Amino acid sequence: MSENNTLNDTLAITLEYSEQHSAPRVTAKGSGYVAQQIIELAQQHNIPIKQDPELSELLSQVEINHEIPPILYEAIAQVLIFAYQISGKPLPKNNNNII
Repeated sequence: MSENNTLNDTLAITLEYSEQHSAPRVTAKGSGYVAQQIIELAQQHNIPIKQDPELSELLSQVEINHEIPPILYEAIAQVLIFAYQISGKPLPKNNNNII
Protein backbone atom coordinates (compact mmCIF):
# COMPACT_ATOMS: atom_id res chain seq x y z
CA MET A 1 0.00 0.00 0.00
CA SER A 2 1.56 3.36 -0.96
CA GLU A 3 1.78 6.36 1.32
CA ASN A 4 -1.07 8.09 -0.52
CA ASN A 5 -3.46 5.17 -0.07
CA THR A 6 -5.47 4.43 3.01
CA LEU A 7 -6.89 1.12 4.13
CA ASN A 8 -10.28 2.21 2.74
CA ASP A 9 -8.71 2.62 -0.72
CA THR A 10 -7.34 -0.93 -0.72
CA LEU A 11 -8.99 -3.35 -3.14
CA ALA A 12 -8.06 -7.01 -3.61
CA ILE A 13 -9.33 -9.56 -6.11
CA THR A 14 -8.33 -13.22 -6.35
CA LEU A 15 -8.48 -15.22 -9.53
CA GLU A 16 -8.37 -18.93 -10.26
CA TYR A 17 -7.69 -20.49 -13.60
CA SER A 18 -8.08 -24.20 -14.23
CA GLU A 19 -8.69 -26.39 -17.23
CA GLN A 20 -12.20 -27.16 -15.94
CA HIS A 21 -13.30 -23.61 -16.81
CA SER A 22 -13.16 -21.74 -20.08
CA ALA A 23 -11.82 -18.57 -18.42
CA PRO A 24 -10.34 -17.44 -15.10
CA ARG A 25 -12.86 -16.91 -12.31
CA VAL A 26 -13.02 -14.34 -9.54
CA THR A 27 -12.77 -16.40 -6.34
CA ALA A 28 -12.67 -13.66 -3.70
CA LYS A 29 -12.79 -9.90 -3.55
CA GLY A 30 -12.94 -7.19 -0.96
CA SER A 31 -12.04 -3.66 -0.04
CA GLY A 32 -10.63 -2.05 3.07
CA TYR A 33 -10.01 -4.48 5.91
CA VAL A 34 -11.19 -7.50 3.89
CA ALA A 35 -8.78 -6.59 1.08
CA GLN A 36 -5.93 -6.34 3.57
CA GLN A 37 -6.80 -9.82 4.89
CA ILE A 38 -6.82 -11.22 1.33
CA ILE A 39 -3.41 -9.65 0.66
CA GLU A 40 -1.92 -10.94 3.93
CA LEU A 41 -3.22 -14.45 3.26
CA ALA A 42 -1.73 -14.41 -0.24
CA GLN A 43 1.62 -13.25 1.15
CA GLN A 44 1.59 -16.00 3.80
CA HIS A 45 1.10 -18.60 1.06
CA ASN A 46 3.62 -17.05 -1.36
CA ILE A 47 0.93 -16.30 -3.91
CA PRO A 48 2.14 -13.68 -6.40
CA ILE A 49 0.46 -10.29 -6.07
CA LYS A 50 0.10 -7.93 -9.02
CA GLN A 51 -0.88 -4.35 -8.27
CA ASP A 52 -3.05 -2.83 -10.99
CA PRO A 53 -5.68 -0.45 -9.61
CA GLU A 54 -7.54 -0.04 -12.90
CA LEU A 55 -7.79 -3.77 -13.54
CA SER A 56 -8.76 -4.36 -9.90
CA GLU A 57 -11.58 -1.88 -10.25
CA LEU A 58 -12.88 -3.66 -13.36
CA LEU A 59 -12.57 -7.09 -11.75
CA SER A 60 -14.38 -5.91 -8.64
CA GLN A 61 -17.51 -5.69 -10.80
CA VAL A 62 -17.37 -9.43 -11.59
CA GLU A 63 -19.40 -11.59 -9.20
CA ILE A 64 -17.57 -14.17 -7.09
CA ASN A 65 -17.31 -17.57 -8.83
CA HIS A 66 -18.08 -15.99 -12.20
CA GLU A 67 -15.70 -16.07 -15.14
CA ILE A 68 -14.04 -12.87 -16.21
CA PRO A 69 -15.57 -11.22 -19.29
CA PRO A 70 -13.84 -11.71 -22.65
CA ILE A 71 -12.88 -8.04 -22.79
CA LEU A 72 -10.46 -8.68 -19.90
CA TYR A 73 -8.84 -11.84 -21.32
CA GLU A 74 -5.71 -10.10 -22.63
CA ALA A 75 -5.11 -8.18 -19.39
CA ILE A 76 -5.64 -11.30 -17.29
CA ALA A 77 -3.35 -13.33 -19.56
CA GLN A 78 -0.60 -10.85 -18.71
CA VAL A 79 -1.36 -11.22 -14.99
CA LEU A 80 -1.22 -15.03 -15.28
CA ILE A 81 2.11 -14.84 -17.12
CA PHE A 82 3.41 -12.54 -14.36
CA ALA A 83 2.25 -14.99 -11.66
CA TYR A 84 3.85 -17.99 -13.38
CA GLN A 85 7.13 -16.12 -13.88
CA ILE A 86 7.26 -14.94 -10.26
CA SER A 87 6.43 -18.41 -8.93
CA GLY A 88 8.95 -20.13 -11.21
CA LYS A 89 6.31 -22.50 -12.52
CA PRO A 90 6.20 -23.31 -16.23
CA LEU A 91 3.32 -21.93 -18.23
CA PRO A 92 0.66 -24.60 -18.81
CA LYS A 93 0.43 -26.13 -22.24
CA ASN A 94 -2.63 -24.80 -23.97
CA ASN A 95 -4.01 -26.10 -27.22
CA ASN A 96 -6.17 -23.00 -27.63
CA ASN A 97 -3.16 -20.64 -27.73
CA ILE A 98 -4.79 -18.35 -25.16
CA ILE A 99 -1.55 -17.67 -23.31
